[in-house]
This record gives sequence, C-alpha cells and structure tokens, in this order.
Amino acid sequence: MIASDLRDLLVTMLARKAAGNRQRWRKVVGEVKVYSTATHAHCNWSVTPAGSLHEMAEVERFVDDLRLAHPIVSAG
Repeated sequence: MIASDLRDLLVTMLARKAAGNRQRWRKVVGEVKVYSTATHAHCNWSVTPAGSLHEMAEVERFVDDLRLAHPIVSAG
C-alpha cells in the first residue's frame, strides 16, 4: 500500500464511522509521513492530526487499527 491510499482509507473510515464529511477529515488527518524501514522496522508511517481534541482522538483510534493491518507502506 502507498501512503496516499492509506490516507484515503483512513479518511473513508473516519467519515463512515466517526461521522462528518471526507473534506473535513482529510484536513484533520493531514499527510501520511513515511520513514525508512531501516530506522522504523515495525511501522514506517505516521500522521499528525490537527483539529479538535475529539477529532484527534478519533484519528488516533483508527490509526491504531490501521497500523496493525498496514505497518509498512511505500511513499507516494
């Protein structure tokens, strides 16, 4: 999976399960940062959500699930 696909998947999950629209969640999620697997062997990506405390908590909750399913992603 590539980073942009992961972001789209996260935004879709948030819009469906946490309510709200995709545009807002896309802004809250921001970009997926991809790191080298040489230095991040277990999970090579992260997001830095920006929004209300509730929105950031929702993002983190879904990110935890996605890390289990997709720990390694490619840039793009």
